[in-house]
Amino acid sequence: MTKIAVLGGTGPQGRGLAARWAAAGVEVVLGSRDPQRAREAAAELGEGVTGAGNLQAAREGDVVLVAVPYAGHADTIAEVEQALRGKILIDCVNPLGFDKQGSFPLPVPEGSAAQQAAALAPEARVVAAFHHVSSVLLLDPEHELDIDVLVLADDREAADEVITLADRIPGMRG
Repeated sequence: MTKIAVLGGTGPQGRGLAARWAAAGVEVVLGSRDPQRAREAAAELGEGVTGAGNLQAAREGDVVLVAVPYAGHADTIAEVEQALRGKILIDCVNPLGFDKQGSFPLPVPEGSAAQQAAALAPEARVVAAFHHVSSVLLLDPEHELDIDVLVLADDREAADEVITLADRIPGMRG
């Protein structure tokens, strides 16, 4: 059974995906800069979910999802790079800024957040996925999902595993 580490697991996107995977019987470890906050969030999500610091979570996970705000993306990947070696790293980060008019794209020298992750963790098997999945809907246990997930990678085997993980969530198709 695959254990998924969710870095940024106390934020809405990571927490929402973790909740859905846990409800589907997938073991999840929430990672956070604040391990206590991760443990508290894990306790709220219930059975099958534990909490730890980001580095410990990355070490424990068979697959790692990064769901941090773009402002912390590079630092998070750099912190856990050694723990990512040989593992699938799912990147769902959208490089966006926000102002009073709404969201706007931020420039990423590497091209995308996933490409940045691949540059910072060259031995990880990076897959971009879950970018457009609504955290509001993920966090609403009463909402039945009906969504296709775009999965992008240079590594077909890694992409297939992420598709399988998406398919574990009822109403989600990878």
